Amino acid sequence: MNQETVTAPGEPIVDTARFRTLFPTTAHGPHTARHAAERWLAERKGGPEAAGDDSAATASLLIAELTANAALHGRVRGRAARLALTLTPTTLRIEVTDARGERRPVPAPAVDADGESGRGLLLVASLADAWGCEPCPPGGKTVWAECARRAPLRTSPGSPSGPGTTSASR
Repeated sequence: MNQETVTAPGEPIVDTARFRTLFPTTAHGPHTARHAAERWLAERKGGPEAAGDDSAATASLLIAELTANAALHGRVRGRAARLALTLTPTTLRIEVTDARGERRPVPAPAVDADGESGRGLLLVASLADAWGCEPCPPGGKTVWAECARRAPLRTSPGSPSGPGTTSASR
């Protein structure tokens, strides 16, 4: 989805960039969605070299966990899940929507030390500044996580941002 924003002279500048993609709830779907999101975030941060910072690694882990959970716990035959990122100068919001609204996420109170699963939401809770789950009518749910931004936003690779400029938001 492409969206263009034009700022008039004298108007306060609030840059928001958006990314959205549908992905199949298969074993490979979350992987493909995560890589597309990582490329999009790297473009906003000034190129591939910026992908090595801690905030990029945190975003990648959160995206991986939320998309994998949607594929594992939110799968409905014939229905895709959606990954959406909203990037503002202060926050990155990650949203993953699936079709299983009756299966809301609940962190495991006690995790088997030798088990291979059950730690995902604990990871999300420890890495994100905030996270939660909201119903998504008609029967799905959106699990979201937010992280405070520690680097300046580039709404469009290589373009300046200021009064009278145009910025692309995807």
